[in-house]
Amino acid sequence: MSLLEIRGLQVTFGGLDALSSLDFHVNDGEIVSVIGPNGAGKTTFFNAISGMVPPTEGEILFDGESVLGLDPNQITEMGIARTFQNVRLFPNMTVVENLMVSQHCRTSQLFVGALFQTKAFKKEEREIRERAEEILAFFGTRLTGYRLDQPAFALSYANRRRLEIARAMATQPRLLLLDEPVAGMNPMETAELTGLIGRLRDEWGFTIVFIEHDMKVVRDVSDRVVVLDHGVPIAEGSYESVSTDPDVIEAYLGRPLESRKDRR
Repeated sequence: MSLLEIRGLQVTFGGLDALSSLDFHVNDGEIVSVIGPNGAGKTTFFNAISGMVPPTEGEILFDGESVLGLDPNQITEMGIARTFQNVRLFPNMTVVENLMVSQHCRTSQLFVGALFQTKAFKKEEREIRERAEEILAFFGTRLTGYRLDQPAFALSYANRRRLEIARAMATQPRLLLLDEPVAGMNPMETAELTGLIGRLRDEWGFTIVFIEHDMKVVRDVSDRVVVLDHGVPIAEGSYESVSTDPDVIEAYLGRPLESRKDRR
C-alpha cells in the first residue's frame, strides 16, 4: 500500500482549477520529485496535502487514513512535515529553540508541568534539546557550535533553508514535503543539499516528495518524477523518460514552430 495516495484531487479558486483530476502516490522510502513550469499547481498540491487549502474534490490518504478536513497541526501529528518555498522560521528564536518548539506536537507534559517546573517536565525538555542537537548535527558545522544559540535571523540564507528542513525533521515525520529546497543557493550549496536529500532517506528513513526547478537536483536524487502542467499530471517515470517526453518539452518550451504551422 502506498504511504500517500491521492485520487481525483481538485482545488478550485474562484472558478479556476489550480489542480484537476490529479492522481498521485508515493511508496514508503521513495524520493519523488514534482516538477512543472511556473503556475503548474505544484505549491497548491503541497498546500492541499498539508491542510493549508481545502480540496474541492478528491481523496488524500496517508497510511490509509484520510487527511481531509484536518488542521495542519493534526496532519503534522499524523506524520507529514513540510518546508516552504519562502522560508518560514521563528526569526527571533535561536537555532536550537526553533527545533525544540517544533517537537511540542510529540510531547506529553502540559502547561502545569512548565509552570511548576516538575521533574517530568525538565526531563522531557532535556530530551527535546538532545534530539534537536542530534538533528542539527546532521548538517555538520552549519548549524552547530556557537550557531545553536544564534537567532535564526542571523543565519545566512542557505543556513536558514537548512534550519527549516531540520525543523521539519524534528516533528518526527514519515513523509517530508520539501518545496524548492535549493532555491536561491549557489552551485556549491546546491550540490551539498542535493547529497543531504538522499541521506534524509538513506540514514533517517524519510519518504520524500519535493518540488524543484533545478533539473540536475531532480536527476540526481529522484526515484520517480511527476510532471504537472496547469494542475494536471502530464508525465510520470524516471528522469530520463520524463526529460525526453514531448509533452513535457512542450509544457516548458512551448509548441515547436513547425507544429504550429501544421495546425493552420
